[in-house]
Amino acid sequence: MKQLHIISFNYPYPPSYGGIIDVYYKIRALSDLGIKIHLHCFVDQIPLKVDPEVKEITENVFFYQKKKNPLLYFSGTPFAATIRDSEVLLKNLEKDKAPILFEGMQTAHIIRFLRDNDHKLYLRYHNNETEYYKGLSLSEKNIFKKIVYSMESLKYNGYQKKLLKKFETVFCLSEKEYNEVEAYSENAQLIHLFHGNQSVKQLDKRGKYFLFHGDLTTADNKRALIESIDLFKTLPQYKLMVASDRASEDIKKRISAVENISLTPIQTTENLHQLLENAQANILISYQNSGTKVKLFNTLYNSRFVIINGNITDDPVLMNLCLFGRNMNEIRQQIISSAEKDYLNTEKRKEILEETHSDKAKAEEIIKIIFKN
Repeated sequence: MKQLHIISFNYPYPPSYGGIIDVYYKIRALSDLGIKIHLHCFVDQIPLKVDPEVKEITENVFFYQKKKNPLLYFSGTPFAATIRDSEVLLKNLEKDKAPILFEGMQTAHIIRFLRDNDHKLYLRYHNNETEYYKGLSLSEKNIFKKIVYSMESLKYNGYQKKLLKKFETVFCLSEKEYNEVEAYSENAQLIHLFHGNQSVKQLDKRGKYFLFHGDLTTADNKRALIESIDLFKTLPQYKLMVASDRASEDIKKRISAVENISLTPIQTTENLHQLLENAQANILISYQNSGTKVKLFNTLYNSRFVIINGNITDDPVLMNLCLFGRNMNEIRQQIISSAEKDYLNTEKRKEILEETHSDKAKAEEIIKIIFKN
């Protein structure tokens, strides 16, 4: 029986944002192929029960409460890593010799206590955290948060270098990160995002509006939305729908001040898919260069045109399925041209995505590497 410990930075249900989507659908794909998963989750509050959707794809689930001491900001270790430390987790891992897959650098602080040769250690490299926090710092307006993100970026620089060589394999999400890790520690393997989509939707030729969706608590998404709002002010003939459950009062005011822009909650995955199915085109903009964004898959599988800038993906296969703008002026031109077009690319997308980006194929690749002996 093939068993695997997975240490997740959060409870992976519901799979409602980037990294957690990858964690949840990876577990599902591995479980479908017969791997017995022991799932360990760091959480703010320990939930009263495990959701049936998680229970059915795991052998057992363990929860560990993240530390809440603000003085840990002054630690030499990144804050996100030092709050995810647990003696109970170490005891649970020592019960058997199954390999361990760490989800993200922030879960790997405990490996300094793991005895050599007891477990094979693997890392899912969700981000180059140094670059990620540097990007957050640049996008953030709040001066305190700006400083915290900048310090976190500096801490991760040394932390990543210290730890990357300790893993048998580092599973990277993007070409950029694969090249960085391979050049440094020579243990990189490119395994693209797990996204949960099975097949490309067959849709009518025309949608009703342009769609921007995302978590508006992140500085990157807020900045992208503000740029998009300013753009659609100059395009009153087109309707922009903003879909998010997490809009601040400031964002709500900005949206309500523009007649052709409206805000709608997402609430459920079904609700999001309905919004995607009715969109003529999706606006995906990022100011952080951190590989392929998971929402790109949702739009490519479930919607029509997808308009992106250079930070949404570095995968040439996926870029060829999108409309590209290097700057907001080029994005504006893509909005105008896509508004007048019929969408006719379903078969091309189907052929490419189902061949190169299926979750099952990615899970088989991981199994081949972890259980090669």
